[in-house]
Amino acid sequence: MSPTAPPSSPRLLDWRVRFGVLALIWGFSFVFIKVGTEGFAPFQVTFGRLLFGTAVLAVALVVKRDRLPRGARVWGHLTVAAFLLNALPFSLFAYAELTIPSTLAGICNATTPLWGMLLSLVALSEDRPTRVRAAGLGIGFMGVLTVLGAWQGFSGVDVTGTALALLASFSYAVGWIYVRRTLTGTGSSNLSLAGSQVGLATLQLAVVTPLFTSLPKSVEVLPLLSVIALGALGTGYAMLLQYGVVAEVGPTTAAMVTYFIPVIATAAGVALLDEQLTWNTPVGAAIVLAGAALTQSRPSRRTPTPVAGNVNTTDAAPAVVSIRSAGADRLGTTDAATPVVGNRSAGAERVGTTDGAPCRA
Repeated sequence: MSPTAPPSSPRLLDWRVRFGVLALIWGFSFVFIKVGTEGFAPFQVTFGRLLFGTAVLAVALVVKRDRLPRGARVWGHLTVAAFLLNALPFSLFAYAELTIPSTLAGICNATTPLWGMLLSLVALSEDRPTRVRAAGLGIGFMGVLTVLGAWQGFSGVDVTGTALALLASFSYAVGWIYVRRTLTGTGSSNLSLAGSQVGLATLQLAVVTPLFTSLPKSVEVLPLLSVIALGALGTGYAMLLQYGVVAEVGPTTAAMVTYFIPVIATAAGVALLDEQLTWNTPVGAAIVLAGAALTQSRPSRRTPTPVAGNVNTTDAAPAVVSIRSAGADRLGTTDAATPVVGNRSAGAERVGTTDGAPCRA
């Protein structure tokens, strides 16, 4: 697959500006979730964000005159990806933030590369970890224990809510591996896969939400605006932003957004929601990010010695990563620069969980 727009297309904004906007949107997604759950049930928050995200991506598909994927098999895989990279993690984060602060949810979201590294030990035999990356895995989970205050028996931390947030990040990692193995080389564009996946996730929540929730007796303006922003910005527009950044500077640079999201989420939670911040939260978050960075390290490749008569020694161009988070919001996965999601998400040539895929709510 290749980006829908050629790299030479003129850009209205420098990629660094778009990169910063992307980090801000995904960082604030956790605040939007928190505020949204004050007026709506978690499933309703998730359905709303998916609905508005689908609307933005649908408009983009129409404007670009892109086609939807073809083939029952592709749609089957997209349905599974939609669940793992959108419907499930988005819902888990919404339920988690009923009992934990948005700052903690943002930090839990940053553990996705650690889960991906752990899963790669058994799921991706061609991607065995080096000692440095294995050390990053251990360091990262030490950071998680620091954030949770393990030495004091996790006092002051809601275990259930934290477990749900960590499970959401784990779902992103599983989803990325699934996408890498099933949606590579479909012939469809990244935008087409992303829009289709988010649309399928919307249908999944459209079925589930009425079964477990009832209509709110009243609709408050602020929660409603938060859900709209979460969907239109964090699940729709953010994907479009990331497509452009990945196409222009590559997935490795685009993946660096991962390390800004928890910082912004923490600052936003403290400044806007008056959430309390103890010393172990930022320290633990820094350790988590350091570990996550190590898990993304790659052994240096030596340039092969030219053989007489062989003048073509250039390496193939790196594959473009299809974009979740969240969003998931993922762009694929809360939260999400990889699969079709979240977050934060569509299929891609290199959507492995250890390829530096940005994590989002």
